[in-house]
Amino acid sequence: MRLSRVLSASLFLAMVIGTTSCGKYSDRPKGVTSTSGVTKLACDASFRNIMEQEIQVFEYIYPDADVLPYYEDEKACFDSLMNLSVPSIVVTRELNEQEVKYLNSHKKKPKTSRIAVDAIALIVNKQNDVGVLSTDEIAEILEGKVTDWNEISPSKMGKIEVVFDHEGSSTVKYMRDSLTHGEKFGDNVFAQGSNEAVFEAVKNRKGAIGIIGVSWLSANLDGKEATTAEELAKASEESDTVALSFNPEVNVLKVRRSNSIESYKPYQQYIYEGKYPLYRSIYMITTGVGGTTSNGFYSFVTSVRGQKLILMTGILPGTVYPRMVNLE
Repeated sequence: MRLSRVLSASLFLAMVIGTTSCGKYSDRPKGVTSTSGVTKLACDASFRNIMEQEIQVFEYIYPDADVLPYYEDEKACFDSLMNLSVPSIVVTRELNEQEVKYLNSHKKKPKTSRIAVDAIALIVNKQNDVGVLSTDEIAEILEGKVTDWNEISPSKMGKIEVVFDHEGSSTVKYMRDSLTHGEKFGDNVFAQGSNEAVFEAVKNRKGAIGIIGVSWLSANLDGKEATTAEELAKASEESDTVALSFNPEVNVLKVRRSNSIESYKPYQQYIYEGKYPLYRSIYMITTGVGGTTSNGFYSFVTSVRGQKLILMTGILPGTVYPRMVNLE
């Protein structure tokens, strides 16, 4: 897999430290509470758009609070938590026993909550007339055993190019662990560097298939701010019914288990029912104690309001409420 460089955790943290000494952060009160002060968060880059929305609303509701995020691969997030560089992380697995013991030895008592269930979406160019893939077919494409769309169904789309965000992402790890069972990916698999780049590659290359977290398909990918913090905060207080549509600039494939004829798109209801086969849990872990900004943000994300914001991104919240979603 070709690898694009991403911002290192250490570099980003150095930038963050510099940032806190000037600009808007210099005007913040020195006192730290659950709703004021500064805290840091390491988040798997696959979930950046989800956390940015949570941070945006949290800081809008509590203007004396600042959450400083950096977005890295999952290993870097755990490394940052274990070396005590950050008090909170957002990742796809819970702490293991050894990690808990290590944190306890440093007088840290971690708390963990499953905040969401994310689906892995497969997207293709608008010209592509393939509408469904089985899990076996996806595995064969990833392993380089199937390299042309004509091997799936009669098609003139040509060679298949598989595009991920970056090599160390949790999305790559999920597909390798769940579908190819550790087998090496084929030479037709490429890292683009970001989820936005995956989307652009699929939009512009007729043979490409993108593998991306489903929340990115309901997000604004053109670099413009689609919704203000005020609008998001208001929406998070309203009805639990959310009507979602995927970005119309690409096609979202249906996926079926290889032993089933039924196929599904990654809508929240199908994730909830277990019908859509490609899904994973998202966890938030914090060592922040009561009365700290890190604990306050953790409490917000796991609250009814924070969970509603997750629902609005197109994935399944960790706590499911009635009237969850309208499907096509």
